[in-house]
Amino acid sequence: MAKTADKVIITCAVTGAIHTPTMSEHLPLTPAQIAEQAIAAAEAGAAILHLHARDPVDGRPSADPAVFAQFLEPIKAATDAVINITTGGSTKMTLAERLAPPLRFKPEMASLNMGSMNFSIHPVAEKIKHWKHDWERPYVEGTEDIIFRNTFRDIRHILKDLGEGCGTRFEFECYDVGHLYNLAHFVDAGLVRPPFFIQTIFGILGGIGPDPANVTFMRETANRLFGNDYHWSVLGAGRHQMPLLTHAALQGANVRVGLEDSLYLGRGQMATSNAAQVLKIRRILEELGYEVATPEDARQRLALKGIAHVAF
Repeated sequence: MAKTADKVIITCAVTGAIHTPTMSEHLPLTPAQIAEQAIAAAEAGAAILHLHARDPVDGRPSADPAVFAQFLEPIKAATDAVINITTGGSTKMTLAERLAPPLRFKPEMASLNMGSMNFSIHPVAEKIKHWKHDWERPYVEGTEDIIFRNTFRDIRHILKDLGEGCGTRFEFECYDVGHLYNLAHFVDAGLVRPPFFIQTIFGILGGIGPDPANVTFMRETANRLFGNDYHWSVLGAGRHQMPLLTHAALQGANVRVGLEDSLYLGRGQMATSNAAQVLKIRRILEELGYEVATPEDARQRLALKGIAHVAF
């Protein structure tokens, strides 16, 4: 079964690529805003910071390494948190575009979606009447007809070039049970070695649903496939974030929060920052009797190369 520890690793996904500026005035968009919120999240208790970039002019997702550089360096200077750079980028980006930032900066960790999938938030467009920027509506509506692509060849390429080539380890993002079997395929091929950090994701339209029974099912499947060789984390999208994480924590999971995953702090209450979500889940965990892992705890448990070996 998944390795368990008294200390829970909190990952914070600071901005992502799916929510748009109209959806929340608190979503960090500029490099300065991303750095400020990431640093505050680390101070609140996040051991790992999962990072995307945005065009500072209109907030659309960006894969420009020059934009990443503007917030990576300040975050590194202000905190010892593990910096995790996305390889998912956005559904609009090519694989080469998505890999440009992590290959340039060689982070300790990077996310890796374990398969191609429908990934949609198009129903949200029906609820918004006025948009801040012209790109937002077609971007959100367009997710109805977009596939996020990560073929077996794409994943192999990422594991070889970024993993073996740069010493980066991965947050393996599994949106459905088949993704766990995809990961097992690469373990059997010798391209992934323990300890694995498996992020099971619930509540995305196109992935497995946010039912508590599915959390248990994914955990039991991972236990069969990986035994004691993995650390388990759970992400609940949208309104399912806090309830599902609480349920998962009681089963021994690490947790992920952040405005990439949910714009809310509670029912009908917008989150004013990433740190607010970190503080809330930290309070829940501590009231349940758990300790929160430090960045150094996370580095040791996940066998990371250390902040001295990144390229920023």
